[in-house]
Amino acid sequence: MEEANGQPDKKLIVIVAMTGNMLLNFCGPADVFINADRCLENCDILDGYDVKVVAPTSNKKLDTAARMSINCELSVADIQGSIDTLIIAGNDSREASQPGLNEFYDWLATRNEYNTRRIASICGGAFVLAKAGILNGRKATTHWQASERLSKAYPDIEVNVNPFFTRDGHVYTSAGVSSGIDLSLALVEQDYNKDIAISVARKLVFYLSRPGFQSQFGSLLPIYEREHIGQRTQNWIAGHLNEKMEVNQIAEQMNMSTRNFTRVFHRETGMPPAKFVEKLRVEAARKYLEDSDTPLERIAELCGLGGLVSMRRIFLRHLNTTPSDYRRAFRTSLRDSGIESLIASEARLADII
Repeated sequence: MEEANGQPDKKLIVIVAMTGNMLLNFCGPADVFINADRCLENCDILDGYDVKVVAPTSNKKLDTAARMSINCELSVADIQGSIDTLIIAGNDSREASQPGLNEFYDWLATRNEYNTRRIASICGGAFVLAKAGILNGRKATTHWQASERLSKAYPDIEVNVNPFFTRDGHVYTSAGVSSGIDLSLALVEQDYNKDIAISVARKLVFYLSRPGFQSQFGSLLPIYEREHIGQRTQNWIAGHLNEKMEVNQIAEQMNMSTRNFTRVFHRETGMPPAKFVEKLRVEAARKYLEDSDTPLERIAELCGLGGLVSMRRIFLRHLNTTPSDYRRAFRTSLRDSGIESLIASEARLADII
């Protein structure tokens, strides 16, 4: 299909910047598709992407957490024709107090698989698609911190906290902010080929397919109030992680019978004590892996995770990665890259000068 000037139609990518709290929500995907279009043109492929970042409201203005205002050229009301890919980037948690978004939701209600080839969300944008009914009965993901809230607010949605992005039919959802880049690269590869997607990923210094799962980033346990049985139990267990622990020992510290403690603990935390202890051990091991060069065998011993084989099995179960891979991905950045020693040497040189 060609335009009136003889040039091929480009795929229209509409990115709705719902909030300026996280600029990467919409800037990341925009950079992926814009750079993909340039790569395609260099290969004499002219039916690439026409990227438009639009505002959800008619004033076309977006206030950002970086204390600058972004004036979009267009609002969603200006987009009336067919869209190749519609991306809802982020979500403004103040939306309940913004009646100006009513028109946006009316517009979004007109979008379906007949006039929009793909509909996607980034991070909290899943809540926008959910409110519009687009995620009803579908699988979806969102930021790990918000996944439980999404599941409770919209029980018809099958929420999966692990993947960086998911697909259900023509609807795609992605997890945390940077996951919008993961999803966008996958869509470029879907549209053209792996080589184009790899070229874009290299230019952005980003993985084409990032290793691991979103669950690696979040805490395995929620934050409890100080007097909550989970927090009181955690306070005692933290000092005894390297010891073999029985439920009756923990119950004794809580001044409760084993049976009553188990019942109350499960009711208040949603998990049995043994699973809680295992998660605490993994959290402690994560800190060692992130912040120290302590050998894996010693970490397993300090955290009560048994030997290397046992610790590896437990990490795979909870984080979908091995302890050694986790250390490579999450250890302190400055120490890993050599920048720390460079900064120190420059500081010494400055003192001499």
